[in-house]
Amino acid sequence: MSKGDARTAAEAAARSSYGRLLSLIVRATRDIAAAEDALADAFAEALRVWPERGVPDSPEAWLLTAARRAAGHVRRHQGVREAAASALEQVCDAMQSRTQNDFPDERLKLMFVCAHPAIDETVRTPLMLQTILGLDAARIARAFLVEAPAMSQRLVRAKAKIRDAGVAFEVPEASVLEERLEDVLAAIYAAYTLGWDDVPGEAASGEPLTQEAIFLARLVVMLLPQAPEAKGLLALMLASEARAAARRGPGGDYVPLKEQDVRLWNGALMAESEACLRAAAAFGRPGRFQTEAAIQSLHNQSVMLGEVPPSALLMLYDVLVRQSPAIGAAVARAVAYGEHRSAEEGLAKLDEIPAARVEGYQPYWAARFHLLQAAGQLKEAAEAQAKAISLTQDPALVAFLTARLNRPA
Repeated sequence: MSKGDARTAAEAAARSSYGRLLSLIVRATRDIAAAEDALADAFAEALRVWPERGVPDSPEAWLLTAARRAAGHVRRHQGVREAAASALEQVCDAMQSRTQNDFPDERLKLMFVCAHPAIDETVRTPLMLQTILGLDAARIARAFLVEAPAMSQRLVRAKAKIRDAGVAFEVPEASVLEERLEDVLAAIYAAYTLGWDDVPGEAASGEPLTQEAIFLARLVVMLLPQAPEAKGLLALMLASEARAAARRGPGGDYVPLKEQDVRLWNGALMAESEACLRAAAAFGRPGRFQTEAAIQSLHNQSVMLGEVPPSALLMLYDVLVRQSPAIGAAVARAVAYGEHRSAEEGLAKLDEIPAARVEGYQPYWAARFHLLQAAGQLKEAAEAQAKAISLTQDPALVAFLTARLNRPA
């Protein structure tokens, strides 16, 4: 086997198993940073050994055993109690008899640990994205519109706090799960949106991030069947995922929602989304994700049937902005007002958003370009277009924005 083949296999294992493996190691070490170091050593060893011996039948078990050895070496060097080493040994031995489907329970446990009230609420979601899904700090920083070094420092401090405070790595009681649910759902949705924004062909090998997020959402729904927001989140992601095949043309070009071929939409996912949304609504406890799912449902119906009253959509966007102060919600609301009321009204909604919050937010500048063009302010539209393009890594989206400047809005 070539070094390239070994690297590909290691990357695939990292992409599909990182969070599950880390969760198992952390459960025994009680130290996220130390567990990450041990797992990094295991992957480095895989790159040395696999080209010579071949990829093992169970890459995850091999990596966990290698990580156990690395963690054990650090513990011996630091003089940590043998009890901890014994606990990790038991976890790794149990791994040999576990199926892959058992791992996600461990991931979910670690997500609820990362939502512990002792951890600053601003870092809980980034911490989950890094420790559970293996995303690097730079990618997380882009999603949260902060500088990568600042995000790295926040994550390091959070891991140290978990270690120093002795945060329990056990699943809390059901009542505590409910209290921490909002942060867990926010992390799952952040993972989905990051995967949705992946440039085709550049995403890491293994299970797509969008699919991992949907899988985790299903687990949460099973764990907390009486939580309507969990069902709302699942409905939201399924409604979006149903359109995935239509987002790109045959040549990979970007296709906006209103121009998509609805025959490519996944009817089964759409039906499941609607069922989840109805089940959530039956509890009579509306929330952010239920509202977003309802908005996506209306968008889908509008494209397919063209019979959705604009007032219903605008009302839902108004509700969403009250429920969630997220920039994305405010920008989407402005676009909706621009399309269903007037471009000027949409621009006014955009102007309500503090400039400092949107300087590096590409969807804001794409929306501003669209609305300025619709308002006939072509000079300003060209400036917004240039800004949107400068913040875009997807060549297909660059081509789409470039071609739109001289087209009717």
